[in-house]
Amino acid sequence: MAKGEALKAQIEALRSAIPELKGVLLASNEGLPIAHSLSNGADPNRVAAMAAAASSLGRRISDSMSAGTLGEVSIQAEEGALFVYSAGNKAVLAVVSPQGGNAGLIHLEARSAAKEIGDLF
Repeated sequence: MAKGEALKAQIEALRSAIPELKGVLLASNEGLPIAHSLSNGADPNRVAAMAAAASSLGRRISDSMSAGTLGEVSIQAEEGALFVYSAGNKAVLAVVSPQGGNAGLIHLEARSAAKEIGDLF
């Protein structure tokens, strides 16, 4: 299986495991979309840029606190949440959840997917 197909399969597996998600996106650390499945009409270029920025800020905070390598960033809002996971050294995995989404299940599935994706790079 080609790398692109394997990445898309990981994203689809995450969407299948948690059907209520509004979207899943894989982006480079530079903010460019690599693969995505967005159902809320969001612009993948914009989501990728924001996810990379959130991850970058999280890494700087982790570094300044001497807290080790960044694992994830969570952003809770009135209408939903965005979870951004490090996917190796080159990418981030963004998961868009509706308000009231099962954060425990999202973390369980997305952390595993982010590790698998990181291994592909």
